Amino acid sequence: MEISFELIGLLFAVAVLAGTIDTLAGGGGLITIPALMLSGMSPINALGTNKLQGCLGTGTATALLLRKSKIRLRHIRPLVIGAFLGSALGTVAVHFVNQQYLTLAVPLVLTFIAVYFILYKPGKAANLGTKVSGKTFTYAVIPGIGFYDGMFGPGTGSFFTLANVMLRRAKLIAATATAKPLNFATNFSSLIVFTLYGNVVWQVGLVMMVGQFIGAWTGVHFLYKIDPNKLRLLVVTVCLVMLGKYLHSTGWITFAL
Repeated sequence: MEISFELIGLLFAVAVLAGTIDTLAGGGGLITIPALMLSGMSPINALGTNKLQGCLGTGTATALLLRKSKIRLRHIRPLVIGAFLGSALGTVAVHFVNQQYLTLAVPLVLTFIAVYFILYKPGKAANLGTKVSGKTFTYAVIPGIGFYDGMFGPGTGSFFTLANVMLRRAKLIAATATAKPLNFATNFSSLIVFTLYGNVVWQVGLVMMVGQFIGAWTGVHFLYKIDPNKLRLLVVTVCLVMLGKYLHSTGWITFAL
């Protein structure tokens, strides 16, 4: 891909928008990944570059929660390790997937996550699952979600929250707080592996990190002023439109304009 000032400016704007939306309703990755692929970046480089900005958001949230003593690292250390290792394995695994198939697989996964994102209501899920043992949760469930994050990523934070609520009967607020360090662990682990494979476009990623930070700061000032459900619908609509355009540009689908 050719990196121009115009492209950098556009992706910076996308990152600001995604950071704002992610703060208000989550799902920023549903916008940034399709945008990166539309810029001409390969799917695997888009996934790797997206992890760089993901580390900023989840890392900042984790640091704030630790400083305010909302989470105790010693209590969740095994979960963090499991998430870290699962994500590393998932990121290694994605490099064994044929790149041609990835051009279709990534949009399909994002479409599924977009639909899930609309239906996501963790507060109503407490009695839907079967409670599992602490060992099963630590050594199977958490690494499994980490593996998914290493391969793809969007929706991981909500998966951690939902799993904690459904499978461990955690309170929603506690589950949401716990999801932040787990998501940071998966993002950081995946970023390390993507970096080793040379799949991070640093010029783009660093600029988008700044955009994400500005977007997150902006989003905080609009908290509770915008209906998150309506915002989620907007996120999904934008995501699906960009994915449709991407699949059309790669020849997977055709339609009359």
